[in-house]
Amino acid sequence: MPSNSHIDDTKYTDKMGNLYVVATPIGNRDDITARALNILGHVDLVAAEDTRHTGRLLAHYNIKCRMISCHEHNESERTPDLINRLKAGSSVALVSNAGTPSVSDPGYRLVKEAIANSIRVIPIPGVSAVIAALSVSGLPTDSFVFIGFPAKKKAKRLKQLQVLAGESRTMVFYESPRRILTFLKEIIIVMGDRYGVLSREMTKLHEEFIRGFLSEILSSLNARAVIKGECTLLLTGCEENKEVSINIVRTEISKALEKKQSKLSELSKIIAQKYGLPKNKVYDEALKLRRKMQGQNHNSN
Repeated sequence: MPSNSHIDDTKYTDKMGNLYVVATPIGNRDDITARALNILGHVDLVAAEDTRHTGRLLAHYNIKCRMISCHEHNESERTPDLINRLKAGSSVALVSNAGTPSVSDPGYRLVKEAIANSIRVIPIPGVSAVIAALSVSGLPTDSFVFIGFPAKKKAKRLKQLQVLAGESRTMVFYESPRRILTFLKEIIIVMGDRYGVLSREMTKLHEEFIRGFLSEILSSLNARAVIKGECTLLLTGCEENKEVSINIVRTEISKALEKKQSKLSELSKIIAQKYGLPKNKVYDEALKLRRKMQGQNHNSN
């Protein structure tokens, strides 16, 4: 236990209610925890992102309780009322439509105000899309950056990507199926054709993980009539991407050299842009491979 835990606890009183931040399933209803069900069944009020959505979950488990909406459009107005209820002794469970509240979902303002008013905030952990996707990605997970949903305005989004271009850690984004194609194209333009994993419909019937370079993921999605389900996109960091890519590009350089269709400088520029690598690095690899090929041809003669 931290040395200051007792000091922190003294500011809470039994007269106030507790705010429970309850994680709910991102798809499969069986992923909810027994503790979450117990809390939802005993609190005085459930503050839900969408009362209809949460109502169906509660009905599935035969839980009857009072609900009130708390979503991105009314959280600021709803928070004072919820704080007053908590101060008066009511217990409140905060839930979003899927996953953990306040993580790219409503709840941040309410949690912040509860803390400011010395109300005990208790996490009821469970499913989180970012952690679920990371666990099966095959990408480095010892350190990662969670960005969440990128900016909706193009100019702001491109600036965001430019700032992240040099990030060496694994990056995790959320994105709508309506915008994922545009977003993938923008990443390739700004960051280069990095290796990534697109997680779609996690824990649901049509769960899918598309792995490969972004151009390959983009090609796979472009071939579909429709894209459904919220998407979680994971990207290799800057340094990792270079390590992965250099082994791939050597094969492409060799094939291009065999065809003799372009000058070495032009060939290097095209491949560097495709895989998001420095042109001089690709050019040096091309020089080495050309010398090797010339040596092999000389020896065979």
